[in-house]
Amino acid sequence: MDKIEENVRRLLDGLAHGDSEDFCDFTIEEQNEATVAKGVTPSASPDFVPVVKSTVTYIVVGILFNEADEVLMMQEAKSSCAGKWYLPAGRMEPGEDIEEAVRREVLEETGLEMEPTTLLMMECASGTWFRFVLTGNVTGGTLKTPKDADSESLQAKWVKDLNELNLRASDIQGIVERGRSYQAALRGEPWHAPLLPVLRPHNKLLFRIVVCIRKKSNNRVHLLLSEKTEVHLPVCEINPARNFHSTLKKYMTNIFGADVPAHKPHGILNVEHSGKPECIHDGLCFTILVSFRKPLEEVGIIDKYTWLEISKELGDDLLSRLPKNMVVPLHLDIRI
Repeated sequence: MDKIEENVRRLLDGLAHGDSEDFCDFTIEEQNEATVAKGVTPSASPDFVPVVKSTVTYIVVGILFNEADEVLMMQEAKSSCAGKWYLPAGRMEPGEDIEEAVRREVLEETGLEMEPTTLLMMECASGTWFRFVLTGNVTGGTLKTPKDADSESLQAKWVKDLNELNLRASDIQGIVERGRSYQAALRGEPWHAPLLPVLRPHNKLLFRIVVCIRKKSNNRVHLLLSEKTEVHLPVCEINPARNFHSTLKKYMTNIFGADVPAHKPHGILNVEHSGKPECIHDGLCFTILVSFRKPLEEVGIIDKYTWLEISKELGDDLLSRLPKNMVVPLHLDIRI
């Protein structure tokens, strides 16, 4: 199982999974079959294809701070919210990857050039709406002033206290707070290493789970594997008609049965996406770290899945990611 451990190490390093093939253990079609078995008519097409700005929405947000701990804000020009303030943000365009999109949005709305350094958080409001919040460094450009106003924004400025502004929406308060916490972490507090999305194409919306558990008899960490085809980490297709929390819960039930023992999704280890060629690979896959509180001996699994005992070194690395801030948070079912 050296290949499995190698792939897990790649994920812990924020790299793309090493398999060239996209496995999927719980497709929309299989989810629909499970729904029908309960006497409910499914609402998602098994032929769903993610297409940027059509069937799937990807939002990028750039959060930048200066040496005075002021955050970069922009004043909206759109008629629906003209004059209000927000972080530089917007929809990804067809053919873009995540980093390209956030660089473009920051430049268009603030006049400044940004070099992303890490994904700060990922948010999901539905099965087809995802927001990627990235921080980074200003590398050039000129701060937009009112005389530079255009259809993208009226102006931009560095702000210490958001309460001074008439905000477009209060959802960015938490983002700014986390950004400031991350800046403090750079001065020595425990935090995950810099993590940026990796360029790997997918034509479906997928999530991969790294599920770890301890075996009581020897205290060694074990990983959950799928044996449905070639042995691999479990992968599920995101249901476009459900919120993500519902899909994750349904998948865990598919693996562990109706009485899934207490477990915790800690956050994201990596995000894989590539927008090129345009409208061909508009899917994504992100990896979630999950842990069980109960020992392996007390957690039953359905056929086609199994546990793998991993090396002590890799097990310790996984356990080190379980505390707060050691993975990128995934905020589910936010309001949009």
